[in-house]
Amino acid sequence: MSDVAANLFAIRSKIRAACLRAGRQENEVTLIAVTKTFPAERVREAFDAGQRDVGENRLQEAESKIPLLPASLRWHYIGQLQRNKVRKVLPLFSMIHSIDSLRLAQYTNEVARDLGLFPQVLLQVNHADESSKAGFSLDELRAQWQELLGLDRLEITGLMTVPPAVDDPEKARPWFATLRDLREELSLRAHAPLPYLSMGMSGDFEVAVEEGATHVRVGSAIFGSR
Repeated sequence: MSDVAANLFAIRSKIRAACLRAGRQENEVTLIAVTKTFPAERVREAFDAGQRDVGENRLQEAESKIPLLPASLRWHYIGQLQRNKVRKVLPLFSMIHSIDSLRLAQYTNEVARDLGLFPQVLLQVNHADESSKAGFSLDELRAQWQELLGLDRLEITGLMTVPPAVDDPEKARPWFATLRDLREELSLRAHAPLPYLSMGMSGDFEVAVEEGATHVRVGSAIFGSR
């Protein structure tokens, strides 16, 4: 067994245990293997170990890797999305996790119409109001929610967050719980489910699962340090 396969087995076991603690089913959680800076050969090791969902932060890396890897991989765009990259990103990725403003959402909607696409997107929430991170504040998202729902080409399926860095995963729990509660609030206002919560990374994904994450984004714990 390769080190990537062994790491994936360990992480899936931890996800399973976290689901049991929270009274959830393991199949409610999608593990996204974050391949940033790792070559296609390492990604193929993950594929050979049964991993099907992968995440990329940069368009250029995805463009070089995707042609070299099996077509059955589902690619998630998890990095900051720049307007000048939207037209290339939309056809390549199954889901975009980082729509971080109404302006970007409106532009992405226009490009999706031009391309004949209905992309699945998540709205990035910066509920700690960190200046170093993009994303909707809680007040912005609540105020702009109806406008976002009116974008006819975007399938808004949930929320994403990157909480403040902490030295103890338990300190991230309140941020994850707040995002879950916000998802429920917005679902009620939309009279429709928002099924997905993308939250939790290598250091805190178990806590995120306990708080309702449906997608966890794990890189170094699978592939090693960058």
